[in-house]
Amino acid sequence: MGRTSALRRDKSKPPRPGNKSKRTSKGVPKKSLHREYTEAIIFAFIAAYIIKTFFIQAFRIPTASMEDSLLVGDFLLVNKFIYGAHVPFTDWRLPAVREPEAGDIIVFQYPRNPEDDYIKRCVAVEGQHIEVRNKILYVDGKPQPLPPNGKIGTEAKTLDNYGPMTVPDGHVFMMGDNRDNSSDSRFWGPLDKRLIRGEAFILYMSWQFYLGDPELIWTLDQPLTSIVSVVHVGVYHLVRFPWRIRWGRVGMLIE
Repeated sequence: MGRTSALRRDKSKPPRPGNKSKRTSKGVPKKSLHREYTEAIIFAFIAAYIIKTFFIQAFRIPTASMEDSLLVGDFLLVNKFIYGAHVPFTDWRLPAVREPEAGDIIVFQYPRNPEDDYIKRCVAVEGQHIEVRNKILYVDGKPQPLPPNGKIGTEAKTLDNYGPMTVPDGHVFMMGDNRDNSSDSRFWGPLDKRLIRGEAFILYMSWQFYLGDPELIWTLDQPLTSIVSVVHVGVYHLVRFPWRIRWGRVGMLIE
């Protein structure tokens, strides 16, 4: 009886090739093409999120407060790990490579509305004595030259004189290179270093905008209007490429 059973098993027909599961030479099932694409997309999103959160993030200059060092329409990359990137949903920061220094151009959260991002130049750090007299910046009693591409007008302004004051611990003092057209620490006080996002280091694109250019409208409340706006603005600028690009600024290091 045992021999008959074994014989029957040996004579049983092997499964048809069409019924076999797809396997590699090692017997591991192959992934479907749909699954491979899905995993690749998920991985790309995760990698992009990690890079943006902890390493490098892109920003665009919307105002003239840093002219002529940075122009409206400059697109730049910001080094976020140099000062220690903020860990999302916590009060923690990663270890910093170094602390902010006078002369650094820094992107930070606007103290009066952290949802907005600002960019200014650090002109003094904690413990330094600062004063503005007749448009001239003094740090620890020494006059500081205007940045090479900075500018300042001759017309009298409210903040031509400021201070004296000492930058408190855990703060830096920020000013725009366009001194007469900048909302900076002279208005809202020294910047808490916990609001710093990172240091701007390179321009990857610079686009010349003109008065009358259409502005992008994007709101979840009006999806149709938003889509039409995206198409309109995209086509408008596409037909003006490449004449609007400031080619001499592309790839320029920020100083």
